Amino acid sequence: MMQTAEVVICGAGISGIAAAYHLAVTQGVKNMCLIDERPPLTLTSDKSSEAYRNWWPDDVMVRLLNRSIDWLERWAHESGNRFLLNRRGYVYLTANPDGIDDFKRAAQSAQQAGAGEVRVHVDRSAAARYAPIDSQRFEEQPTGADLLLDRSFIRDRFPYLNEDVVALLHARRCGWFSGQQLGMYLLEQARAHGVTLLQDRIDRVSVKGNRVEDIHLASGGSISTRSFINAAGPFVKEVAQLISVELPIVHELHVKIALKDYLGIVPRHAPLMIWTDPQFLPWTEDERADLDASEETRWLLHELPGGVHFRPEGGGDSNLLLMLWAYHVEPRTPIVPPPLDEFFPEVVLRGLAKMIPSLRAYFGKASIALYDGGYYTKTPENRPLAGPLPVEGAYICGAVSGYGLMASAAVGELVAAHVTGSRLPDYATAFSFERYSDLAYRQWLANWQPAGQL
Repeated sequence: MMQTAEVVICGAGISGIAAAYHLAVTQGVKNMCLIDERPPLTLTSDKSSEAYRNWWPDDVMVRLLNRSIDWLERWAHESGNRFLLNRRGYVYLTANPDGIDDFKRAAQSAQQAGAGEVRVHVDRSAAARYAPIDSQRFEEQPTGADLLLDRSFIRDRFPYLNEDVVALLHARRCGWFSGQQLGMYLLEQARAHGVTLLQDRIDRVSVKGNRVEDIHLASGGSISTRSFINAAGPFVKEVAQLISVELPIVHELHVKIALKDYLGIVPRHAPLMIWTDPQFLPWTEDERADLDASEETRWLLHELPGGVHFRPEGGGDSNLLLMLWAYHVEPRTPIVPPPLDEFFPEVVLRGLAKMIPSLRAYFGKASIALYDGGYYTKTPENRPLAGPLPVEGAYICGAVSGYGLMASAAVGELVAAHVTGSRLPDYATAFSFERYSDLAYRQWLANWQPAGQL
């Protein structure tokens, strides 16, 4: 049976749902179909740390994320903060005196990119100027960042941290929210404005005269449309190949655990905290000998990169800590469900014990409530793809790496503007597929250094 739709969206993750919302609610498009073979938000959107930030060294990413956070705050108002948006911030930590200059450079770079003013506090006079964290509110909170360089003041505010910390960089327009609740709120709004959700798989896309014509489904039906949006998450590459378009993306597997902090070591009002120093994991001599005896485990004795981080998870009666550390980020082919590293729970716990020494109490006896993961789908420069593809009527809304939940509001809005021919924001070209056809951009990309990855 042939159906028709003004727009067909492949993928009911947060990117596809955000695009559907903006097309239906913001732009007023009728007769749209959102297609996914899985229930909404269940492939990678629900595997996130659910955090957000405008803290980037990349000016176009700062503008994109500022716009997205504006939408998050608007939706929080409209929904009575149904998705529990907070602005506790991201706190970056170092125990290396050489890292102080790195923090200063990072803060200056983010400030120049538009993330907000950096306030440097070199002594205890910061007590009057360093705004405390409000664990629940997202309004009337500081923007920019605070760089704390007085060790005693850091210890006063964060007594559970390693006493060797010499600098703390607190990025303020950052926090987290319930991605599932946000996604369902947007989906409800979209469906109320006429979007149809169809559980099916797209097997084939008919293209005639370099224009999308029909979407063919695994169930045997087909949909005639003039606008097709590829928002297939980690499968955007495969879906793009249905219209003979190759996307310049790779996939990284990122995983997380939820640890039960039954000893109450970390305060429930803590922000998201990141240890930036590389480190060797703390093992006993016997453990080191056992690990060194096998090639499969010897890597656990090597220095691991910085970036281990955590945040509290759940309401007032929860004792969960979400813990993450991307120490293996080699490109790989997406597999669902993804293979999980048996060593990860113990490794991430031991890594975080460098930041919070009292977590050593859980070595060898941690209670893990959750262990899962999803894929970061990334372009070479870690910017999303949002806009038209070379086939007329085809669009991409993806490659949102590890920032899909936080950026989806603005990415979906951008794609919706392309589809409807509405006015585009000034950052639109930075996220277009066409950027890779520009010689100057390719030359810039050849000298690009990794930026924006937490």
